[in-house]
Amino acid sequence: MKDEKDKKNVKGSKDSKHDNKKKKSQKKAKNYNYFDAIITFADYSCQAAELLNSILSNFEPAKLEAQMKEMHAIEHAADLAKHEMMSYLVKEFITPIDREDISTIAQEIDNVTDAIEDVLMQLYMYNIQSVRKEALEFSKTIVTCCNALRKVTEDFHHFKKSANVMKHIINVNNLEEEGDRLYTRGMRDLYTTSKDPVEIMAWTKTFDYLEKCCDACENVADVMESIIMKNT
Repeated sequence: MKDEKDKKNVKGSKDSKHDNKKKKSQKKAKNYNYFDAIITFADYSCQAAELLNSILSNFEPAKLEAQMKEMHAIEHAADLAKHEMMSYLVKEFITPIDREDISTIAQEIDNVTDAIEDVLMQLYMYNIQSVRKEALEFSKTIVTCCNALRKVTEDFHHFKKSANVMKHIINVNNLEEEGDRLYTRGMRDLYTTSKDPVEIMAWTKTFDYLEKCCDACENVADVMESIIMKNT
């Protein structure tokens, strides 16, 4: 009789500990701000863009390997922040917007940071020794595009009341079009002035990846615009 009572007490104690852990987990999830996390993700994209622009503006091929590590540190920090958010999201019972939408925004912004890192990898892999002027213009446009995207994320929390969020989304779209123009001009200049097939191949790939950075920013803006339309 006593043994059964002890077993019940042990079971009750375990259940109580489990409930307490569950309540603590739920409390942490409630304190997690998904809108602030989205801004943080955009911050990492801005950091990556600023670093890329700095590297291209002061281009030294011998430093590329070390600079790739610096860029990867930003990308890795962004990944960790995204994984942290997902760990909360998977336990969350009620979210400010659909959990799938939060996850999609996080992944799309992560794609921006990844795309920027990929540009640096192209420069290193193809052993590029000098920067073409259109590439430098491109990197500046990417910085502007990421900063515009950050403004979208800042206003996203109050998207039902904000008069600016749609303006910022349109600005990102306009900057992506500027990226398209730079891509066309850069490719034409490459194919009309260079006679070196290796240089042509290397810069064709690099321009492709530079354009993907602007495309990735526009993808985030388009996703956020569709979420706004769905929730208003």
